[in-house]
Amino acid sequence: MSMVIKGMIIGLSIAAPVGPIGILCMKRTINQGRLYGAIAGMGAATADGIYGLIAAFGFDAITSGLVAQQLWIRLIGGLFLCYLGYQSFRSSAADASAEPRMSRNAAAAYITTFLLTITNPMTILSFLGIFAGLNIMQSSTAESVSLVLGVFIGSMIWWLFLSVIIGAIRQTLNASAMRVINQISASVLLAFGVYSLYQVFSS
Repeated sequence: MSMVIKGMIIGLSIAAPVGPIGILCMKRTINQGRLYGAIAGMGAATADGIYGLIAAFGFDAITSGLVAQQLWIRLIGGLFLCYLGYQSFRSSAADASAEPRMSRNAAAAYITTFLLTITNPMTILSFLGIFAGLNIMQSSTAESVSLVLGVFIGSMIWWLFLSVIIGAIRQTLNASAMRVINQISASVLLAFGVYSLYQVFSS
């Protein structure tokens, strides 16, 4: 199996589990359309690629620094999730112009999910565990680059798939249903944020 295909499988396995990033991408797709959902997913895929790059090339100093500061990083991520959940409660899913200021352009959609993904240092530990299990740490530079490229592609495939599916569902929803979904997604984002903060302060 080529390194690119291995990377794609790893990228899919990292991206597919439903979490706050998935909820946020689905919310953007429902409120603003497939393009915004895909762009938001690209932000998450970029962060996955960066973490994959760090793990593949064994940047021990960076990895150690991220793990050492994970409480502060997770605190920032948890607060950011709470902020997004709060802002979502104030917005109307039936009116894209009522979305929070951070969600009004493509760059903001990308940056939001990138920051949320990159503020989860445990992701790099997942990559390290997977790479060690597949004996990828001993790969050549070219193979490592191919692997990381595959991780990004695999992650992006998942987000594109999700935005297409949710975009198709969006066409069948009326304003009332979209408003309910918006409130549910806001509750879930807020719950993820509160849980993240709980883990920080209870550790």
